Amino acid sequence: MAVSRSMSPAISSPTTPFYHPSSSLSIFPKTHRPSHLFRTITFSTTSNFPRNSKTSTSVSGIWDAITGGAGSSREALIAIRRGMVLFRQGDVAGSVAEFDNAIQLDPRQKAYLWQRGLSLYYLDRFEEGAEQFRIDVAQNPNDTEESIWCFLCEAQLYGATEARKRFLEVGRDPRPVMREAYNMFKDGGDPEKLVDVFSKGRASEYFYASLYAGLYYESQNEADKAKVHLVASCKSPYGERLDDYMASLAKVHCQCRKWEL
Repeated sequence: MAVSRSMSPAISSPTTPFYHPSSSLSIFPKTHRPSHLFRTITFSTTSNFPRNSKTSTSVSGIWDAITGGAGSSREALIAIRRGMVLFRQGDVAGSVAEFDNAIQLDPRQKAYLWQRGLSLYYLDRFEEGAEQFRIDVAQNPNDTEESIWCFLCEAQLYGATEARKRFLEVGRDPRPVMREAYNMFKDGGDPEKLVDVFSKGRASEYFYASLYAGLYYESQNEADKAKVHLVASCKSPYGERLDDYMASLAKVHCQCRKWEL
């Protein structure tokens, strides 16, 4: 999930990893890190794909030629776009229905659908969410944010201590803020310190520090502290952007928790 997840569709291939501003998934890459999918809502076709976009396109193209599934692949991409729009509008259940539809149309998409995992978290379908993120990380062993979100799902299922024992270790994220966030979730840490360190940095860094500080507190069942940081992330300059899926997620989080912004 670069520090912004822009959403240009990428045709997924049955190989490689993903990036979130650090992630990249099958269809829409995130632009935070160097290997993730976009989480922005620009439905144009850019070359900011998660993995090696040339390999992805050629492999999926060959596969479609053999199976005659090119139409299904296009329909699946459209379904994912619809799901992302619905999520941003706060219709989380509707987004999952579209993501599931995309998988029916093109089963290859499931291995990269980080967007579905996020939606499942907000429907309290934590076991399915954790499964989705584990599948994602299996494709992209360098995806920091998918690792964290798997932890967040499993913390709700088993508690933070047990979830940490199951923590998915991934490669080094190029973004300092996500490296620190990853270490905090993996080993335990101080969310306040994370926010303080990046409070005077780039707008994107403050946003992500606040977002993940709030999510960390939620994993510890400290709702009041989680609210402070999630609301701060939404109100930050970066949180007002429309081109990053995670900025929308922060707002959806507050909406689901019935927190006023």
